[in-house]
Amino acid sequence: MSKRDYYEVLGVAKGASDDEIKKAYRKLAMKYHPDRNQGEKAKQAEEQFKEVKEAYEMLSDGQKRAAYDQYGHAGVDPNRGMGAGAEGFGGFAEAFGDIFGDMFGQSRGGAQGRGGRQVYRGNDLSYAMEITLEEAAKGKDAQIRIPSWENCDTCHGSGAKPGTQPKTCTTCGGQGSVQMRQGFFSVQQTCPHCRGTGKIIPEPCTSCHGQGKIKKQKTLEVKIPAGIDDGMRIRSVGNGEPGTNGGPSGDLYIEIRIKKHDILERDGDDLHCQVPVSFITAALGGEIEVPTLSGKAAIDIPEGTQAGKQFRLRGKGIKGVRSSYPGDLYCHIVVETPVKLTEHQRKLLRELEDSLKKGGSRHSPSGASWTDKLKSFFS
Repeated sequence: MSKRDYYEVLGVAKGASDDEIKKAYRKLAMKYHPDRNQGEKAKQAEEQFKEVKEAYEMLSDGQKRAAYDQYGHAGVDPNRGMGAGAEGFGGFAEAFGDIFGDMFGQSRGGAQGRGGRQVYRGNDLSYAMEITLEEAAKGKDAQIRIPSWENCDTCHGSGAKPGTQPKTCTTCGGQGSVQMRQGFFSVQQTCPHCRGTGKIIPEPCTSCHGQGKIKKQKTLEVKIPAGIDDGMRIRSVGNGEPGTNGGPSGDLYIEIRIKKHDILERDGDDLHCQVPVSFITAALGGEIEVPTLSGKAAIDIPEGTQAGKQFRLRGKGIKGVRSSYPGDLYCHIVVETPVKLTEHQRKLLRELEDSLKKGGSRHSPSGASWTDKLKSFFS
């Protein structure tokens, strides 16, 4: 697939000034930055970011821009010795450390720290917490055990064997990065020898293997807000993995999973339950008890209640974390057919059936309507 015109990629005219090109790049770079595009959009945003960066790298350099204006993409084709493409700039990962260092501070990819060393933000962690429906409705304070990293007691965080010291990396001079010349310009990359730390440890500590930190466990207090729903996440800032070279720690995301309730089922802020009722109660009416999260409640069943009838109890649902009022409880009537009848009970039911048939459709309006529909269908 042929490459798009660099001016078209940035959305500027061919005679655009350097400031216009830079402004367009900043706008598009922020739009397609990985921190702003997650999930299904991440892959497409990554490709668009690489395309935007490549266009900017070419048009922001006077020599390469002149070659591009005269010869097009052939004038900056790395295979023809006239420049470098996007991958020649250290690839997509290296792009995070330039313009986004100014916009976002220490980005996920890396940024300049003290002494010019590359610092990297730590990875985020995820923790799944299972709670009951009652706990979700009322909220709770919980304790969880998560991994933590503490300074090694043996080397006191230096990573070097006791009695020895880390040495300055001779490859980068302690800067953590090196300059690589490619074509008409140079590119700054993480030092491959010290991996950006600026230090070399000739004799690593045997306890932490030169890391300077030991992985342990710590207890974290977590407040679960009332009304939280299944799949929601709670963010605990700074409780993820530690950063590199003094970079900030990542975050911990606690994902809530609500256990299946024996009776109640949640739908947003509303609750639903299936209420079995004997056909005698359904026919004659009566009062039944139904469960709610705050205790029992009574429902008056009118005479002649049919299966599927729904009763609504206002305010007996859940007040969501973003809601002003609690939802409702919907009770769905399920008329229960008796089983394992005795001969005497069978005889009574047959007598009842005969009596109901003599009364005609007034005892069974739905059945009469159904019979009429069948006759019309088969005729």
